[in-house]
Amino acid sequence: MSTGQPGGSGSENSQATAALIDAVTANDAAGVTRALENGANIEARSGSNQTPLIAATKANSIAAARALIEAGADVNAKDGIQDSAYLYAGAEGYNEILTLTLANGADLASTNRYGGTALIPAGEHGHVETIRLLLDAGVDPDHINNLGWTALQEAVLLGTDGPDHQESVKLLIAGGADVNLRDSTGNTPLKNAEDRGSAKLAALIKAAGGHR
Repeated sequence: MSTGQPGGSGSENSQATAALIDAVTANDAAGVTRALENGANIEARSGSNQTPLIAATKANSIAAARALIEAGADVNAKDGIQDSAYLYAGAEGYNEILTLTLANGADLASTNRYGGTALIPAGEHGHVETIRLLLDAGVDPDHINNLGWTALQEAVLLGTDGPDHQESVKLLIAGGADVNLRDSTGNTPLKNAEDRGSAKLAALIKAAGGHR
């Protein structure tokens, strides 16, 4: 870990930062606060370039993440694979942490290593409440990632025809997703849904004006 906060020696800061990492690992909010008060570096980096907040988020350690965010941790800082607390919480459907990041400066236009916003993997996984949170926050439903997919296309191409993805598609359409925006191969969401045998998704898209 990198260390060094104003005030106190480097050794003291190093010890406090080590205590901070231990507290994050244990999801110990009081320990997080105590370590920060003792001079821990809130943006310390691990070998994988993770900050304490990213580590807490990837473990879905809500108490530790809340303590870090309330203390001013950067919700947009990215690790070595371009995950931030905001992006990862959105992708994985960790809605408690996602809500905290949205309330504390999340960059809605930030993108992951695939060039996608948090909304795109949420669509893939069918995280219904996550999609609702992100759309309500103002994430662009028609952002296109490096694969040429929007959240709607990813829900169709990588999702299922089950109830979670049906509700996800409904939310994306209601949130303004262009049902005829083609992917990098020139296929519309309706064509992709029909080609995959996702009859229920296809019906929803067709009802919203989608065409092949």
